[in-house]
Amino acid sequence: MAAAAARSLLGAGRAGCAGRAAAGLCCCSGSRASPHCTVAPQQQQQPPPAPTPDMKSYLWARYREAKKVTKDLVPSIMSNLLNPDAIFTNNEMSLSDIEIYGFDYDYTLVFYSKHLHTLIYNAARDLLINEHRYPAEIRKYDYDPNFAIRGLHYDVHRALLMKIDAFHYIQLGTVYRGFSVVPDEEVIAMYDGSHVPLEQMSDFYGKSSHGHTMKQFMDIFSLPEMTLLSCVNEYFLKNNIDYEPVHLYKDVKDSIRDVHIKGIMYRAIEADIEKYVCYAEQTRAVLRKLADHGKKIFLITNSPSSFVDKGMKFLVGKDWRDLFDVVIVQADKPNFFNDKRRPFRKVNERGVLLWDKIHKLQKGQIYKQGNLYEFLKLTGWRGSKVLYFGDHIYSDLADLTLKHGWRTGAIIPELRSEIKIMNTEQYIQTMTWLQTLTGLLEHMQIYQDPDSQMILQEWKKERKEMREMTRNFFNSQFGSLFRTDQNPTYFLRRLSRFADIYMASLSCLLNYDLNYTFYPRRTPLQHELPTWSDQLCSGAFRIPLLQEMAQIK
Repeated sequence: MAAAAARSLLGAGRAGCAGRAAAGLCCCSGSRASPHCTVAPQQQQQPPPAPTPDMKSYLWARYREAKKVTKDLVPSIMSNLLNPDAIFTNNEMSLSDIEIYGFDYDYTLVFYSKHLHTLIYNAARDLLINEHRYPAEIRKYDYDPNFAIRGLHYDVHRALLMKIDAFHYIQLGTVYRGFSVVPDEEVIAMYDGSHVPLEQMSDFYGKSSHGHTMKQFMDIFSLPEMTLLSCVNEYFLKNNIDYEPVHLYKDVKDSIRDVHIKGIMYRAIEADIEKYVCYAEQTRAVLRKLADHGKKIFLITNSPSSFVDKGMKFLVGKDWRDLFDVVIVQADKPNFFNDKRRPFRKVNERGVLLWDKIHKLQKGQIYKQGNLYEFLKLTGWRGSKVLYFGDHIYSDLADLTLKHGWRTGAIIPELRSEIKIMNTEQYIQTMTWLQTLTGLLEHMQIYQDPDSQMILQEWKKERKEMREMTRNFFNSQFGSLFRTDQNPTYFLRRLSRFADIYMASLSCLLNYDLNYTFYPRRTPLQHELPTWSDQLCSGAFRIPLLQEMAQIK
């Protein structure tokens, strides 16, 4: 039985309920009278079967059978663990077609230690107190690195932080006012359900503007901002202070911005680079591999010249510029990709801006500002032969893929830690049983007699408790970056739309030949799924396994 289950894991498109599979795990058992796949429409139209004389015994027997089968499947799933160093693909792409590689700087070429977010939080909190006259008592709230996750939405008018799925539905149980979860019934009353209409969602770049009341936090740098908003909200609520949420949001946003604009963060990192920058030889190794294969390499970042120079010298070496054909700093993305008016300016060795007209982007030089249209004219680097990597799905990737036809790669550092959690036996056992129990509920709901309904309510309660448990595997407040209870998150929806490939870090490129082709797994649409299967359902979002990666290293 376990061997058959393992074989079925490798077959894409045969899943009886792949649309419900979570995190690449199975969602059906393989029992002979499997109750875990969708009932065919013609079966649903038929009258429900008459209850057996002892429905309690019958249903609990099926429950125990399903649980035993699930337990037997876990070892086969454990033998096919996910590879945290793999590259995952949303769109077919061959590296043999890529001639030019571009990179963002922060959280793409360079990664920062946990100390950086504490620095940003503390500096912004001080600005709130000193420049915006907020109560000094908010200093008692320290930065909590485990509170928020990326991709959350913030209702500016209601001062609520929440997680929203790909269909604009709020995940109940993840709505926070300050540090307190808002009861489900209160959320439903505020939003007339749990759906957020399109006109209230954030604009294209995740901002709250032009009537949009939601802000989406997509940047890794936004984690301190979310925590600071929650801290100040918590203080005002606990002390019964009447305040305007819109003013609070703007003041916190401005304070976080000033930490960057006023150079507070940059000066602190440059002064103690070993504390804040995570040194990694892989960055140089990736760049050297590309250069040795004759690839063109460029950098477009919003960070300033001296900051990038010091960081790259630390990460790559004093000769880092020799690896890059073009270096552009303070680009002001995403405006860089849309504003045709700003010309490039050359930056000399002392960081002084020169007034020369730029006719060519020269290797070894650093340029500031500019725009993509001028960049394309000066370099001729167009279309699908260019692959650009960044961590911000909106500012780095969206315009490039939608307007300019570049290929895009998203760097998602959280991916590695989430996959490691998904590879644990506890997670696999929990998710396998959760999906099996869901299938059991789906099939057995046809029994409407009181005894059956009482048992089904017990199963629903168990399912709800298990969902809360799975959320706690990742983040106690908000769960996984990529999933709500059963749907993809809004974050994953945008990632799937704007990134051809995604990975935990650039070092994953070292595992692949530069002629490698990434093929997305064909996942069946709901109407393509078989209505019944005697085999284990394969995952809806299957990703490379450790054994596969061993063959390509």
